[in-house]
Amino acid sequence: ATLAQARATEAGCRDSRATLAAEAGRIDQRQAAIGPERAEWARRKAEAAGRRQDLASRAAAAAAERDALAEAPETAAAQRATAGRALAEAEAAHAAAAAALTAAETEDRDSALARRSADAAFAQAREAQLRAEGAAGQAEAAALAVEERIVERLGEGHPPLPETEAELTDQTEEKARRKMERLTREREEMGPVNLRAEAELNDLDATRARIESERQEVATAIAKLRGVIGHLNREGRERLRVVFDKVDTEFRALFTRLFGGGRAHLALTGSDDPLEAGLEIFAEPPGKKLSSLNLLSGGEQALTALSLVFAVFRCNPAPVCVLDEVDAPLDDANVERLCDLLEVMAAGDAEGPDAKGLGGTRFLIVTHHPLTMARMHRLYGVTMQERGVSRLLSVDLQRAVEMVEGAPA
Repeated sequence: ATLAQARATEAGCRDSRATLAAEAGRIDQRQAAIGPERAEWARRKAEAAGRRQDLASRAAAAAAERDALAEAPETAAAQRATAGRALAEAEAAHAAAAAALTAAETEDRDSALARRSADAAFAQAREAQLRAEGAAGQAEAAALAVEERIVERLGEGHPPLPETEAELTDQTEEKARRKMERLTREREEMGPVNLRAEAELNDLDATRARIESERQEVATAIAKLRGVIGHLNREGRERLRVVFDKVDTEFRALFTRLFGGGRAHLALTGSDDPLEAGLEIFAEPPGKKLSSLNLLSGGEQALTALSLVFAVFRCNPAPVCVLDEVDAPLDDANVERLCDLLEVMAAGDAEGPDAKGLGGTRFLIVTHHPLTMARMHRLYGVTMQERGVSRLLSVDLQRAVEMVEGAPA
């Protein structure tokens, strides 16, 4: 028994010795690791001391800057007052310039009308001068032709009559007879005289006067039409600019709402005239640079296009709006944002001072997306239980939810 107890004690002592040996090994390893850690902590202490000195210097610099900027509010207030006076003067100058511009535009319009009238009168006078010159030339040519014919047929002049009886010979008589026959033949060849020539000339003069009056009326109508076209173009530019600004404001707000941030705007390109300029869409989704619509992804292009469509719809709403699978290129998060916006628009929550309410608008959406279906008020589906036979199904989701919630557990 004593030997067994001694052996047990020896075994316990050996276990304790092994445990102490292992602990001594761990302590040696820990001491070996503490050396580098101590050096690391010493280095960090030195860095902390340097940073503390740096922070102390920065605090001193901040205090000095604070003391230097103590009078900055007063200086800013004085500058703001000066800027306010300058703004008032600039607004007065702008109003005077706008009045001068209006007067100049009126004067320019009047001068343009006067210039067109003067151009029309000058053109008429020029045409009359050309017609008169042509008529004079024709008359001169006709007179020369008649004179040449008379000289050709009658000779250089009328032959003198014989003064004495000695000159009345057979040759003279034969010559006179031949001349009479020639003149008679030429008269018959000329044909009968047109007795209605004067009446026809009067009719042609009346027709010419009527055509001239109609031409003047047409010229006056053209001048008036050009003035009306100019007025319509000016009014169209003004209205297009007003509508463009409204649509741009709505587009900016809807783009930020659909994308959860970012910014976008519309711009007229290609010409200073709004009636001839093109439209460019610039969008900057969150986390991307500002670029044109062509550089965006398919989903981003779809959301941007929806923002523009809804912006136009808000400026000029209609009783019914049909959307055909607009959520096809969108992911679930963007579909949720689209549905939130549709709920706001269907409820008539118009934003902005010039926005119109949409409370009377009904949105019809053609979709295959389950999230969009779950957010709608009523569902209409077409099913084909039998081949060639379609059936229309309708589900009122709000009524269905009420029935489910009111059903007994």
